[in-house]
Amino acid sequence: MEMSNTQLVPASQEQTWHALNDPETLKACIPGCESFDKVSENEYAVALTAKVGPVSAKFKGKMRLEDVTPPQSYSLVFEGQGGAAGFAKGSAKVSLAPDSSGTQISYTVHAQVGGKLAQIGSRLVDGAAKKMANDFFGALVTRLGGTPKTAPETPSAEGKTNIWFWIAVGAVAVVILYLLLR
Repeated sequence: MEMSNTQLVPASQEQTWHALNDPETLKACIPGCESFDKVSENEYAVALTAKVGPVSAKFKGKMRLEDVTPPQSYSLVFEGQGGAAGFAKGSAKVSLAPDSSGTQISYTVHAQVGGKLAQIGSRLVDGAAKKMANDFFGALVTRLGGTPKTAPETPSAEGKTNIWFWIAVGAVAVVILYLLLR
């Protein structure tokens, strides 16, 4: 699965970079996040609770940053387990660029899900992922002092319109939850 999008954040590139690399900010912005702990220089452990249609579970996972080029870009490698609800693993590329209104965050996510998440249907999973991505970026923009707005979605290579959860940045974190739910 591939997802990509661009988000506008009304803060400088440096402020946005710092927010996307701050465990406390990410914990506060990721819906259902219970913990987001730094394990080593570029590795994090994440725990969150999520509900997609009839599937509700607590997910635990790891996220690792690679190819870090502050304050412009990084890659994320993630994996997560939700018990009987399923698993997710994959990668994301995140880049930041200055914009006259703040910073543009662009991301592309490649993810694989399994278990009940893969069985409940892509429409429910896509809808939940879109809502969680919007919630994450809305919380991030608000935390950085702005009013939440979403940039137009970018069609994927498959011709579908997709939106991502994390970085996030975005997401294991901004990533993992959104990626788990894709």
